[in-house]
Formats: sequence, C-alpha cells, structure tokens
Amino acid sequence: MDGKEKSLAVFQGKKIRRVWHKGEWWFVLEDIIQALTDSSDTKQYIQKMKQRDEPLSQGWVQIVHTLPVQTSGGTQSMNCVKTEGAFRIIQSIPSPKAEPFKLWLAQVGYERVQEIENPELAQDRARKYYELKGYPREWIEKRLRGIAIRQELTEEWKAREVNEEREFAILTDEISKATFDLTTGEHKKVKQLDVKRKNQNLRDHMTDLELIFTMLGEKATTEITKAKGSKGLPKCMESAKEGGSVAGNARMELERKTGKKVVSTDNYLDITNKRKKLK
Repeated sequence: MDGKEKSLAVFQGKKIRRVWHKGEWWFVLEDIIQALTDSSDTKQYIQKMKQRDEPLSQGWVQIVHTLPVQTSGGTQSMNCVKTEGAFRIIQSIPSPKAEPFKLWLAQVGYERVQEIENPELAQDRARKYYELKGYPREWIEKRLRGIAIRQELTEEWKAREVNEEREFAILTDEISKATFDLTTGEHKKVKQLDVKRKNQNLRDHMTDLELIFTMLGEKATTEITKAKGSKGLPKCMESAKEGGSVAGNARMELERKTGKKVVSTDNYLDITNKRKKLK
C-alpha cells in the first residue's frame, strides 16, 4: 500500500482523507459531512450544525483539530477529528444516511451498560468475536484470561495515581522490555504488524507462549505493585520492571531448556485478512 492509499479511508462508499497524528488517525471533517449529507456547501453545513447543537459547539476545540493534510493541490490545513469525535458529530447530523450509525452507537452504548452491570457479558461477547474470526478455542481462553489480568493491572494503576493512557503505555513498555527484551512497538514489527493501525492489536497476534509470559509479567507487576504500595508513575515503573523481570527470567529459562525463542514471527494476519475479505 503506498502513501496515498494509506492517507485514505472508505466511509459509506466514499473516500475520506486522513492524517496520522499523535499515534492515531484523524479524519477530514468535511469529507465525513459530505459522505453523510447531500449538502453542496459542507462548511456552511458545519456552521449550522454547531448552531443547532450547543454542547457540540462548546466542546468543538476539544473534538476538532486543524491539521496539515495532503491534497491534490498540496498540503492544506483542514479540520480533522479522530474516531470518537467523528461518532459525536454523526449524532448531530439529521440525515437518513447517518441513521444506521446512530442506531449502531445506541446499541453499543446499551451493551456497555449491560457489561457494567454484568461483566461476564463482556467476556462472552469477546469470546464470540474471536470465534467468528476463526481463532483456536485454546488460544481464545488464554486471550480472555489475559484481558482479565490486564484489567486488574490497569485498575491498580488508576488507584495509584497513574491515569493517563500515555502513562499506561510507558508502564506497559517497561513490562514488555523486561519480559521479551522488546518494546511493544518492536514486538509489533517482529509480528509484521502496522504500528499505525490500532485495530492490529499485538496481543491478538501473539502465540500461546507469548500470551502466557505477557500474563505472567502483568500479574507479577500487579502483585509487586500492591506489596510495595507503589504510587505515582516513577514508583510504578520500578514495579513494572520487576514484574516484567519475573516473566523475563522464566522466558529465558524456558528458552535455555528448549533451545527455542519464545518471541515468534507467527501471527494471525491470515485470519484477520480472511475475515476482512468476507465482509
């Protein structure tokens, strides 16, 4: 895929320009409006939409950022939104084309409320998701257990004054480096994954052993964090390194006894690509 193709997405059968910014894709707002309305003047439509929806207008600067976008006429500064912002704006579009997305968002919201009241529902939906994609049953059970361990760890971090997603990523990298001698980004490259695609979750492409050592590193980190009463990013980083080292030492011992590396280039891209083609 060349650079031009990577800068485009398809939405309702129409091309949406996008730009990679701060680790995620941002989409050109005018292109989204054009895809979901019959307006001949998207700029005017956006202004009227903001007038209709006062809360949207008040939070506009948090949702919409002006970013440099490659166009046929060169680089231009354009209003862009990331996925969450696009969903919020879609809710404010009174167009039949937007209705399927509004209904879908309502359904997703209802499911999330159900999952808060009954967490087992979230696990059941995740299991069905992986089964539909074609993942092996034994792998699915390890993946789901890993999700539960990860959630326990992030809840522990939140309780210890580590709240930002960026800080979670820093701590996760510390565990990964101590466990596998690789950051998560480096591990993704080994798996031949695109670091710019958030839907290519590294853990969805791990082998059984990689999942097991990831779980060990994160569970050990949780227990060490609790035992030491670690608080704040610097102290939690120390615990993350120690927790990852527990898994790292076990990995090296296994590699010594088997003569095989745990980190593998094996991935499940064939499953995810086949699923994409069936849609």
